[in-house]
Amino acid sequence: MKKQKKALSKRILRLFLCLIVAGIAAALGINFYIQKTTEDQILDKDQFLASSKGDSTSSKKDTASTADCILVLGAGIREDGSPTPMLAERLNAAIELYKSHAAPKLIMSGDHSRKDYDEVRTMKDYAIEKGVPSEDIFMDHAGFSTYESIYRARDIFQAQNILIVTQKYHLYRALYIANALSLNAQGVPSDTQRYSGQLYRDLREILARDKDFLTSLYKPAPTFLGEAIPVNGNGNVTND
Repeated sequence: MKKQKKALSKRILRLFLCLIVAGIAAALGINFYIQKTTEDQILDKDQFLASSKGDSTSSKKDTASTADCILVLGAGIREDGSPTPMLAERLNAAIELYKSHAAPKLIMSGDHSRKDYDEVRTMKDYAIEKGVPSEDIFMDHAGFSTYESIYRARDIFQAQNILIVTQKYHLYRALYIANALSLNAQGVPSDTQRYSGQLYRDLREILARDKDFLTSLYKPAPTFLGEAIPVNGNGNVTND
């Protein structure tokens, strides 16, 4: 009897270990798939800016010049209301692209779930201070996740051709979601430095990619939808 119990325990342990290995393999496989299927949609910012001036012959397909808007994904604000360094990096890249005529409008998408936390107002104010007209900046107050930001860019702001700006490690997932939602999307990395804790973010991003791989299969509606606010209009209608 003891031998049978011991043999059964070993079989259960082997099965458990096999399931763990299979789960890890699936997670890494999905991660690899998302990166490989979107890497050609990522444009080098300097090459793109040069090509927009006629100074480069980039081999990558460039549809950014037909973009409806530049979508900037939120990355948090500090207690004093200023953007975090990662968010400032994204905003600087997006503003530079806007001024190079990559797209006529900006969508600032982030978290405004509380009165005392208005990420998108910080993002818009930052761009205005850098010389972007207020009417060219739309605020998405309910961009609570990457998936929701891109879904709302399509359904609320009626965008079909988008240029997404965020750090490169984040772009693969954002572009995959955009593809799943039938958007024509390109991405421009905003990276100018490597931040401390990046290894943790890279590892966490693997899980986030796996999660959004499944989310993109089922395509649930975001937390909030509402009436359409076409991005080719006046961004001041989104002011709070």
